[in-house]
Amino acid sequence: MTETPTPLNPQVREVTERIRERSRTQRSAYLERMRAQAGEPARKQLSCTNLAHGFAASGPDKEALKGLRWPNLAIVTSYNDMLSAHQPFERFPGLIRQAARDACATAQVAGGVPAMCDGVTQGQPGMELSLFSRDVIAMSTGVALSHGMFDAALCLGVCDKIVPGLLIGALAFGQLPTVFVPAGPMPSGLPNKEKARIRQLFAEGKAGRDALLQSEADSYHSAGTCTFYGTANSNQMLMEVMGLHLPGAAFVPPNTQLRDSLTAAATRRAAQITALGKNPLPLAQVLDERSIVNAIVGLLATGGSSNHTLHIVAIARAAGIVVDWNDFSDLSEVVPLLARIYPNGSADVNHFHAAGGMGFLIRELLLAGLMHEDVWTISGQGLDAYTREPWLSPAGLDWRDSPSNSGDLEVLRRVTDPFSADGGLKLLRGNLGRSVIKVSAVKPEHRRIEAPARVFDSQEAVLQAFKKGELSRDVVVVVRFQGPRANGMPELHGLTPALASLQSKGHHVALVTDGRMSGASGVVPAAIHLTPECVCGGPIGKVRDGDVIRLDSHKGMLEALVSEPEWRKRHQASASLEGNDYGMGRELFRLFRANAAPAEEGGGVC
Repeated sequence: MTETPTPLNPQVREVTERIRERSRTQRSAYLERMRAQAGEPARKQLSCTNLAHGFAASGPDKEALKGLRWPNLAIVTSYNDMLSAHQPFERFPGLIRQAARDACATAQVAGGVPAMCDGVTQGQPGMELSLFSRDVIAMSTGVALSHGMFDAALCLGVCDKIVPGLLIGALAFGQLPTVFVPAGPMPSGLPNKEKARIRQLFAEGKAGRDALLQSEADSYHSAGTCTFYGTANSNQMLMEVMGLHLPGAAFVPPNTQLRDSLTAAATRRAAQITALGKNPLPLAQVLDERSIVNAIVGLLATGGSSNHTLHIVAIARAAGIVVDWNDFSDLSEVVPLLARIYPNGSADVNHFHAAGGMGFLIRELLLAGLMHEDVWTISGQGLDAYTREPWLSPAGLDWRDSPSNSGDLEVLRRVTDPFSADGGLKLLRGNLGRSVIKVSAVKPEHRRIEAPARVFDSQEAVLQAFKKGELSRDVVVVVRFQGPRANGMPELHGLTPALASLQSKGHHVALVTDGRMSGASGVVPAAIHLTPECVCGGPIGKVRDGDVIRLDSHKGMLEALVSEPEWRKRHQASASLEGNDYGMGRELFRLFRANAAPAEEGGGVC
């Protein structure tokens, strides 16, 4: 980066300082625990019996493991071959083991973590396990690293809950260096506008299931991450701006020479930064308040998934850092929107990457003083290193400056010419509680809605009313009993085509819910993650059919326009939740539902 950056933006500095002050006690306690867990490599503390069990099946690496001289790297993998994003990881352990040997290190698959796909479970009972799968993944990562055999970790994950879960679990072993190793996006398929059009036609009964299935198959068609900018690709952006990837690793396609070279380089880097070397870089040192702020800024600048108003909060808390939605909203006021990637535009992540990608984006944000450059990253350099992109030079893998100009101004822009002056993620407050709204994909004329409520207790009931024509008017659809303690907070992505159809016909439409929407949703204004949730006495339980609801994203307001005396005397709604207790494994998660934190605290149990 040859240009001189401006000083850190005052609002970015203020938010960082208040997070640091708010977190002082918890952060100090976390760092003290990590210091207590550090020291000599854990393998040296194992008995001979323990150690022999740990390398019994290690074949050519057995002597190195027995000698305790080389660093041993834990591979924690989310591989399965049902999910396109994680199928490429099948090859990674072999690549990593060989790269480790070349670097005088060893590597073992320490454990696997579950990787469920919200795209498969949307609208199905299994979706009620989705958010809590993040906690299961965190726990599984903890189990994998609990053997005490390892000097660093390589985390192989991509999608929605998997990356946050891996990181939360790794932070419990923050004395170890941790490198995230992505797999990359699939090639571009059916244009996103066409996919959205066919979904809407199907919702209106104007296209059959054969046409819908063919459209979806043409969109999601090969190995790699889905190419829209939902939670999965937002994860990859976050790992990059937090310095947990190698620079430029996020959106390189799978099964290419460059991807394999990056995987080998990530392995070598992990081997270099263990406590056995001269420059150890434990995860607890890399992830601090500044990197959390950088993550929020990156999310806002790219119009990333609203799910990260849960995940970033949970990740931060695992490191002893306390973040709330005020921090997101205040940063959104000063962070411009620099990328338009579907659903915020028509392009996908491959177009974003080709237009300049992460290197261009990070350089712009650093030059504008909107990100902290002076952070630790696994590269061993500050965030400036992430303004460069990887390439295969004649001598092998190398890094070069990212493009100085965007390759497509419809996809990626400079800070001086943004798509929007703010990040489009707002905190809403009022007599219904606190919620967030992502407006980067919502047209300006839809960002303030005042209409009568229609109240539902399930996603299915909304769709039934839509099919009967009962919602063909100005309406605020209120969906309650969708929070973590009610039913695990499933995404309500299935509502998007129906509500978008109503909006396209000229109706003023909004959604208010204590549940989640998909990271791929956004054209209809949606006040989501409403807290406190209904089952915990949240005011959403007082809303009745016909109440006028005002959603004003400009002023940050969400209100039921009901007189105060009437509001006070109303009783809280109740509903039977027995249907969420059994089936598709839901009975296994009763303890999670009973103990889940509020949405603004991450919505989980870890």
